[in-house]
Amino acid sequence: MLEQQLVNALSLGCVYALFALGFTLIFGVLGVINLSHGAVFMVGAYAAVQAMARFDLPLWGGLVFAFLFCGLLGLVIDVLVLKPLRARNAPHLIPMIATIGVAIILNNGVQGLFGAENVRFPAGTISGESLDLAGIHLTALELGIILLSFVLMAVLMLSLKRTQLGRALRAIAESPRAAYLLGINVEGLFYLTSFAAAALGGLAGVLIGLYSNAVFPLMGQPMLHKGIAVIILGGMGDIRGAMLGGLFLGFAEVLSVAYIGSNMRDAVAFGLLFLVLLVRPKGLFGTLQERKV
Repeated sequence: MLEQQLVNALSLGCVYALFALGFTLIFGVLGVINLSHGAVFMVGAYAAVQAMARFDLPLWGGLVFAFLFCGLLGLVIDVLVLKPLRARNAPHLIPMIATIGVAIILNNGVQGLFGAENVRFPAGTISGESLDLAGIHLTALELGIILLSFVLMAVLMLSLKRTQLGRALRAIAESPRAAYLLGINVEGLFYLTSFAAAALGGLAGVLIGLYSNAVFPLMGQPMLHKGIAVIILGGMGDIRGAMLGGLFLGFAEVLSVAYIGSNMRDAVAFGLLFLVLLVRPKGLFGTLQERKV
């Protein structure tokens, strides 16, 4: 049934959009393609599973724990890895290579601690209740993913567009040096951006772990590839593009599985992305302007 597939696609696309938001936030403000974002995504899922299993937290407690834990992890990565490179004015390729190293450390560390096998959330984490509307079957998990994702996306968009903080972040995205001369605490906002981006990535990891009912050390790698595709499709550094690109990828994947076959899922989704970029190489909302130092 088409309506049911659209609901499934919306819930999956919301997770992709949430992941891509953190990814594009880092790029837009810090000017860095953070290739450890997929590993942070994976750490978020493990953080929630362990918090709920060890401390008997409810699902919302696991979500909050993963959000804060990954936010602090993102802050640590910024302080230990990205800040020294910023101080040396390192070329763009160097932070990419450094964050690949961070991702390898995180992946190997989690695998060493918890093993390579799949881990599942405690039994009874997700309510079995569902809602039937005009023949559409909407589970509690799907409804929760959609609502939580849209609330977070709306909060982020409004914060960037309507608040003093958002204006400061947009100024830094244009030119960190000019923002500093205007009295903006550039380094402090770099830290805040790293915290928020990693927290969103970790939260997306929990949601996809719940959606697939499987958490494993390499789960962040395919998500990283999809996140890169989404931010390129939407336009590098553009929040609106990340949201729409994530939804586009979710719809493309689910509908291709439903009507073509699961073996063609990634081929169809990335083929459509390729066709869109042939028509509009800058992405949906991207520009070819170069960031000022």
